[in-house]
Amino acid sequence: MRHAPQQNNLARRAFLSQSAGGLGSVALGSLLGSGLVHPATAATSGVSTGAAEASPAIWPGVIKAYHVPPKAKRVIWLYMAGGMSHLDTFDYKQKLAELNGQPMPESFTRGQQIAQLQGQALKCFAPQHAFNRVGQSGQNISEIFPEIASRIADRIAIVRSMHTEAINHDPAHTFMNTGSMISGRPAAGSWLWYGLGSEAHDLPGFVVMVSTGKFGQSQPIASRQWHSGLLASRFQGVEFRSKGDPVLYVAPPAGTSLGRQRDVVDAVARLDTMRGDVVNDPEIAARLAQYELAFKMQSSVPDLVDLSDESQSTLDLYGTKGGDGSFAANCLLARRLAERGVRFIQLYHRDWDHHGSVKDHIKGTASEVDRGAAALIEDLARRGMLDETLVVFGTEFGRTPMAQGNGRDHHMKAFSIWLAGGGIKGGVTYGATDELGYGVVENPVTVHDLHATLLHLLGIDHTTLTIRAQGRNFRLTDVHGHVITDLLV
Repeated sequence: MRHAPQQNNLARRAFLSQSAGGLGSVALGSLLGSGLVHPATAATSGVSTGAAEASPAIWPGVIKAYHVPPKAKRVIWLYMAGGMSHLDTFDYKQKLAELNGQPMPESFTRGQQIAQLQGQALKCFAPQHAFNRVGQSGQNISEIFPEIASRIADRIAIVRSMHTEAINHDPAHTFMNTGSMISGRPAAGSWLWYGLGSEAHDLPGFVVMVSTGKFGQSQPIASRQWHSGLLASRFQGVEFRSKGDPVLYVAPPAGTSLGRQRDVVDAVARLDTMRGDVVNDPEIAARLAQYELAFKMQSSVPDLVDLSDESQSTLDLYGTKGGDGSFAANCLLARRLAERGVRFIQLYHRDWDHHGSVKDHIKGTASEVDRGAAALIEDLARRGMLDETLVVFGTEFGRTPMAQGNGRDHHMKAFSIWLAGGGIKGGVTYGATDELGYGVVENPVTVHDLHATLLHLLGIDHTTLTIRAQGRNFRLTDVHGHVITDLLV
């Protein structure tokens, strides 16, 4: 019986790329040999030199030489999802307290975009909790954060002049994570993994964890918030679960040894490599890298979540034994991930959407993150890791100084975040809002500015790390962004 010839199904795109690839390689090789193009410049301009693709399992990053001296090696982003009220946490307004219950001055709100309060009577709503001057620096922090106030106030830089372009949650999350409200752009963690690689060879370079509290509305967080977008899929963030096995199916199936699985991975790799030689699809190389990483994670992940090597004093510091799904447990895992070389770690706590009962709910939500956040900073510091770890504690937008019943509405004109470690001055406050906390009046900071500063601290010029796609260059900061030099040591 005669067999039909194998169909290679060479795609038109693959044929064209292979036809042009030879001449392109010769031209690029000539330029590199003459010293006219530096490999790092070529890579960050979206031109592959081939060096970064030498090993499918270990991505070294396309940046071969730092653009500026780096202050940090990694980022831990503590993301308060839902819109944390700046007026009840880090930006006290005495005048707002004095005007409580009175009509909001129209001079603030005339012609302004307001979310769910549009067309309603706008009344001032006082800060719901007292603020105290704390630490040697005298930082003004709400009483709902007793651990942050008493333990790390002099280590953090509070930014009170953040503002954003999005007034609803999902586009605001997308903008904060990717620098664009248009879905499909790479997340900040994906950019860093792509640009700098990762020191973790048996864990993803970008890990996400999500915790949920008991107060307010739990904010839905879509996985596209940590998507690789225009970059190869290998740079997508990997979500670790807060309870049980962090990664589904990480344990080998019953009756299967690691040796047998190694054989399967190798066999699939050979088949995919043969296919890749025919169709020239870069996603095949990404798939191979993910197979290899998944195999390595079968031994690295159980070790990661085994806290038997943690001292009792460390567990007491965080207030958790781990594995309970809490924000504090995720903070402890974040430190362990940082120790293992993970480049970008993002912890969502999705309980900050306080349209009603803001006084009780924001106090409850703050209590769910206060100890873990303070413990993480202290733990990193005592291990000598804080100076090389940039920690961000922030949210997607703020809350209105006007009442929504006994809560607050979405607000994009002003909100607060804080940063610590990794080249950031401690014990300082940057920027200011007006007397009612409605808008920024001093040192405005955009999301693009925050991203530019983050990249700068990791040694990257934000204007240089780009990829070529869809006929144009893309970068995390688009065509915007300035480094906030006043925050840097």
